[in-house]
Amino acid sequence: MDFAHSAAARDTIERMTAFMNEHVIPAEKTYFEQLKRGEDWTRWNQPPVMEELKAKAKAAGLWNLFLPEPEYGNRLSNVDYAPLAEITGRSVIAPEVFNCNAPDTGNMEVLVKYGSEEQKARWLKPLLDGTVRSAFCMTEPGVASSDATNMQATAIVEGDEVVLNGRKWWSSGIGHPNCKVAIFMGLTDPSADKHKQHSMVLVPLDAPGVKIERMLPVFGTLDEPYGHGEVSFTNVRLPLSAFIAGPGRGFEIAQGRLGPGRIHHCMRAIGAAEYALELMCKRAMTRVAFGKPLAKLGGNIDVVANARMAIEQARLLTLKAAWMMDTVGVKGAMSEISQIKVVAPNMATQVIDAAMQMHGGAGLSEDFPLTALYAYTRVLRLADGPDEVHRLVIGKLEFKKQAAKFGVAL
Repeated sequence: MDFAHSAAARDTIERMTAFMNEHVIPAEKTYFEQLKRGEDWTRWNQPPVMEELKAKAKAAGLWNLFLPEPEYGNRLSNVDYAPLAEITGRSVIAPEVFNCNAPDTGNMEVLVKYGSEEQKARWLKPLLDGTVRSAFCMTEPGVASSDATNMQATAIVEGDEVVLNGRKWWSSGIGHPNCKVAIFMGLTDPSADKHKQHSMVLVPLDAPGVKIERMLPVFGTLDEPYGHGEVSFTNVRLPLSAFIAGPGRGFEIAQGRLGPGRIHHCMRAIGAAEYALELMCKRAMTRVAFGKPLAKLGGNIDVVANARMAIEQARLLTLKAAWMMDTVGVKGAMSEISQIKVVAPNMATQVIDAAMQMHGGAGLSEDFPLTALYAYTRVLRLADGPDEVHRLVIGKLEFKKQAAKFGVAL
């Protein structure tokens, strides 16, 4: 395995780090001062400073870095992009600054790989330009959506139209004022093979029958201006050209979409943990209690040591998964992708929790970014599949490998 960064990656890492320190981190306070919050999501806004940061990032060539395709991105492999995603994990606003934020990254990857020329012109181009945002509507409130075959929402072909019905929730990003399109996944043909029953459909949010019912709070916050919406689809009629790659391709597309996205999520979680460790060490070295710096009290030195080891282990495993995706593809890296999806968010929540504890009451306030980073990494233990589902995948693949080794039929 080779985790060495290419010359292009090394240059981008250096420039992105400088950009984060010079522009993004200092702008966080202004961003949240400009942000309109509240339960009325229709009044949410895009803080002007975000558009300023995006223009600067685009001018600096730090844009769409997640796409390896030369005609769209910067030709970076998954191994090369991984440290860049880690850097953006240090700030909750950074991913959008570089147009590398979920779910837009996954939706753009879907359109690059499976979209028609018409779909690319209408939706991919503005997404690549960062002028619109998008959502992904898959999870449903009425069923255990960790098993996607439970899906009840439908995408039925009627003549020259596809008709959508159902209710989705945890549709992240759908509250953003610039969100204009969603990818909807629904059941098209229940008589087909289990993994060929579902389809993905591009849905303009202004289509008749689409209604955002509410935004769901997470740890008491609505995550403005993105939001996590509950959305109803009632007899939404679209032309057949709205299908992505055609009817019955939903599961195929989902597998292609989730592999790279999980690398991105895990590396951002590692970046969040790394930043939390820095803040924890600074606090421990400069805060005095009982006549000593916190660094010399109790077991705090062990806390820091354990955090460092856990971060390094998670990073190496994630880089291995990225390397395997680059060399053998998503299918060959399925176990490793599921492994990192369990390991990285769990590690990050533990490290950030330790940093919060080291900060005392301040760690629970908005004076430090720790609560926001904790909420993000805790959500990741459910987003893109809960830990338990990924452990199931890992265990099944391990038994399959061991059964082949010992000639045992399962």
